[in-house]
Amino acid sequence: MSRENIVVVAVDGSPAADNAVRWAANTAHKRGVALKIAASYTMPQFLYSDGIMPLQELYDDLQQETMEIIERAKSLALEVAPDLHIGYTLAEGTPIDMLLELSETVTMIVMGSRGLGGLSGMVMGSVSAAVVSHAHCPVVVVREDNEVNETTKYGPIVVGVDGSDVSQKAVEFAFREAAARGTRIIAVHTWMDMQVQASLAGLAAAQREWATVEERQIQEVQSDLEPFLSTYPDVAVEMVITRDRPVRALVDSAENAQLLVVGSHGRGGFRGMLLGSTSRALLQSSPCPMVVVRPASS
Repeated sequence: MSRENIVVVAVDGSPAADNAVRWAANTAHKRGVALKIAASYTMPQFLYSDGIMPLQELYDDLQQETMEIIERAKSLALEVAPDLHIGYTLAEGTPIDMLLELSETVTMIVMGSRGLGGLSGMVMGSVSAAVVSHAHCPVVVVREDNEVNETTKYGPIVVGVDGSDVSQKAVEFAFREAAARGTRIIAVHTWMDMQVQASLAGLAAAQREWATVEERQIQEVQSDLEPFLSTYPDVAVEMVITRDRPVRALVDSAENAQLLVVGSHGRGGFRGMLLGSTSRALLQSSPCPMVVVRPASS
C-alpha cells in the first residue's frame, strides 16, 4: 500500500489536542508536507438498546459538533503556518479504528496528552496502547505542558540508541527530523542491565571492567550512527553513553529538546519501553514531545 507524505493530527477539542495541533502544524511546515486533521464521533450505545435506532438529527448534531472541532483546529494550525495545506477526515467510530487505519497510509500521527494528570481521551488507556503499539507509522505524543517556546523551538532531537533494528529506524527518523529542522541530535545509550558485576572480584577490577565495557558501548553506538552521519553530513551529533536507567537518561537529555525519539521493543537499556512502567513514565514525564517508532513504521 502506498504511503502519503502527510502529517495527521488527532483532535478532540481538548487543550492537549490544541497543543498537538500546533506542534503538528509546525512539523508539517518544516517538512514541506500537508497536514490532515482527524476526528471521530461515536453514537451512544444506549440508543441501540431494545431495537431503538438513533435519529438522523442526532447523527447530524454529532457530525456538526465534530466539524466545529476540526474547523477550530484548522484555525490554530493556520496561526502557526499560514500557508500550510490542510485537509481533514471525519469518521464515525472509535479513534483507535480511525487512527490505525490512517497509520497505514500516512507519514506520522500526532496525539495530545494531559501528562502526569492522566492522558486525554485520544490517548487514554486502551486507545494509547493500541495506537502507540500497533500503528504502522511513527506516533508522536504531545503533552499539554509541552508548549513550544524560544528555547525548545530550536532545541535538539534526542534519540534512544540500543543497537536493535527498531532502534536503527528510530535513529533514521531522528536524522530526517534533525535535517528538516536544521538542528542537532543527542544520541543516548544506557547499559544498566548488563550483568558485568557478576564476574568482578573487587572495586578496582570493577572500575577497569566498567571502563572497558563503556569503551565498547561507545564503539557500538558510533557504528550504529555511522550510516546516517554520511547521509546527513550537516547534522551534528552528540553522544551520551551512561550507566543509568533509560527513563532518567532520556528525560535529562530531552530537557529543552524539540523531540524525543524512541523505538519500541528494542533491547538492552530500552527493553519493554512500550510494555510497562518505562513507557508510561516517558509518555507522562518527557519534557518535550515524544515519538515512538515501531518495527513496522517507515
